[in-house]
Amino acid sequence: MNKFADFDRLLSESVRTHGHLCAGQVLGVRMSMLGLHEIGILDPKGQDRKKIIVFVEMDRCATDAVQSVTGCSLGRRTMKFMDYGKMAATFLNMRAGKAMRIVAREESRDKAKNLFPEVEDRYRAQLEAYKIMTDEELFDVMEVRVKVRPEDIPGRPMRRVQCDSCGEHVQDMREVYQDGKVLCVPCASGSYYEVKRPFFEVRYAEKP
Repeated sequence: MNKFADFDRLLSESVRTHGHLCAGQVLGVRMSMLGLHEIGILDPKGQDRKKIIVFVEMDRCATDAVQSVTGCSLGRRTMKFMDYGKMAATFLNMRAGKAMRIVAREESRDKAKNLFPEVEDRYRAQLEAYKIMTDEELFDVMEVRVKVRPEDIPGRPMRRVQCDSCGEHVQDMREVYQDGKVLCVPCASGSYYEVKRPFFEVRYAEKP
């Protein structure tokens, strides 16, 4: 197997999905190739697709690359977003019970400048350097243990209940129990949104 040919192909596919080439794409593809290799996944989009779950720790360009290479996604429940703000991802082989966490090394940024001192744009220097640097230079790798809760495993929802406050339904056992009531998370502890007016109230108000 030609590792570099695979890398070029996977990077091209990832760039088509993401929309542009950047250092994060290169890093995400390299991270995914290493993670899949370490957990023994050869065909993540084919015969191994039901074996793998990936936990990504950043909502940046590299996450699109991880999705492109692994085939994992939030919609399939095979990608889990952990909002840690770290350039890292954990690759889990469910069948083998093996998980490897891959973390981008901060020192690789400085090494990139040294490899391409003639390139004034540091982002461009990083992009080119990340293509040729070794896995050891780019990443720290650690074997970890990941416990996946039954309600987080891909498949049909285990339960679907109605919130006693807003009336909306909650699935995948994300409800909260407070003072004898069944609540959704927004009703229990606050939400990222604030309701200004219900949709139908807005629509009727706009009619002449």
